[in-house]
Amino acid sequence: MAEDRRCGGIWAAGRGVGLLGRLACVVMIAAAFVGAGLGHVRAAGARHAEVLTIEGAIDPASADYVVRGIAAAKPEDTAVIVLKMDTPGGLDTSMRAIIRAILASPVPVVAYVAPSGARAASAGTYIAYASPIAAMAPGTNLGAATPIAIGGMPGMPGGGGNGAAKPAPNEASSTEGRKILNDAMAYIRSLAELNGRNAEWAVEAVRGAASLSASEALKLHVIDLIADDVPDLLRAVDGRVVKVSGRPEELATAGLSVVEIRPDWRTRFLAIVTDPSVAYLLMLLGAYGLIFELLSPGAVLPGTIGAISLILALFGLDLLPVDVAGVGLVLLGIGMMVAEAVIGAFGVIGMGGIVAFGIGSVLMFRGGGPGFGVPLAVVMGATTATAAFFLLALAMLLRARRRPVVSGGEALIGAAAQVIAWEGTKGTVRVAGEVWQARGAADLAVGDPVRVEGRENLVLEVGRGGLEERREGKGMS
Repeated sequence: MAEDRRCGGIWAAGRGVGLLGRLACVVMIAAAFVGAGLGHVRAAGARHAEVLTIEGAIDPASADYVVRGIAAAKPEDTAVIVLKMDTPGGLDTSMRAIIRAILASPVPVVAYVAPSGARAASAGTYIAYASPIAAMAPGTNLGAATPIAIGGMPGMPGGGGNGAAKPAPNEASSTEGRKILNDAMAYIRSLAELNGRNAEWAVEAVRGAASLSASEALKLHVIDLIADDVPDLLRAVDGRVVKVSGRPEELATAGLSVVEIRPDWRTRFLAIVTDPSVAYLLMLLGAYGLIFELLSPGAVLPGTIGAISLILALFGLDLLPVDVAGVGLVLLGIGMMVAEAVIGAFGVIGMGGIVAFGIGSVLMFRGGGPGFGVPLAVVMGATTATAAFFLLALAMLLRARRRPVVSGGEALIGAAAQVIAWEGTKGTVRVAGEVWQARGAADLAVGDPVRVEGRENLVLEVGRGGLEERREGKGMS
């Protein structure tokens, strides 16, 4: 549909680009969703080959796309699934979901690192080893599967996560590091043995972050073949016998038509919401929307937008490797700035809030894992905008405090009034269009201008003086 095409163009611009457009895409896709299938029409009748493409980091969106694509393929229609990869790595949970789908698939899966210049690093290496057939295009590489600590938590075999890259576990002296390394080595060794590939090099790719070119990978029996493109790949694998769900199956792929499976609205929506920059901005939008609603009850719109944004942000953050301390500091910073604007502490609480907000934004998605960090420009922009909002709110508060009182009993002090009835030291005066009981000097007469000097309950204290005296004296202070 048109919304899918427009959002596809926005997404194709890349992560960290056009964040406002991609936030708007959330609304467009949610409003336009129709059906729940993948974004394609499967060919009926003759069997064909289906191509699923992974480009960029392996995240919850790409895992959802691949897992649903494999699950939707039927052996009677699909002869083989080609998983075309160009990835720097990804999240452990997403990688394992894809591998489980490959191992359970009733249709043979061929992992294909392509086009020329592509790579299958880290998580991509595990996926290649898990596939019944692994192939590469000329000029590609794979490997570097050493786990990386992500978000302050134990590292994962996928390496390409978010978080500060710590020393490789084989260099760490901690028990935790050894556990991570041993788990990763055992996992990739089991995948290598499952498909009869070079297990020793697989372990070295984990232990020492080794990488291979396509020709070297073929020579060391890390992959099964090299192919220039998908048609060449289908010709090369024709007649090979592979294990599918534990049973041997001979591939008949020569001359098959190729159906490319593209991400549908659901995958695009998930990709947008789980983008760290979008999730970060949605969290801020949600927090500010709820704050505005609490400060101005009944506005409805800020609260509605804030609640929806916060739920989407929590959904995205739940699927991403985030540092809980960073999220806490961001929310604490917002709370401190709001407290400054409400109670006023001469900027001390507010400045502390700005510092906490900035540090939390940096820590929230720590490090340079591919595809899982918030660009520094986004963090600085959000921090600057938040600080500017705080300073604006503080300036408005200070101006309001200096402004003369214009309502309530205090507003009467210094106001000009006129005597309308007087006897002795008591009478009535008209002030601001209202008639008040008053007391004052004994020599006042009807029509005399007076000034309100005080109030006791419903009786005003008045003294001689009118508008001119008020302007020169107490009334203008």
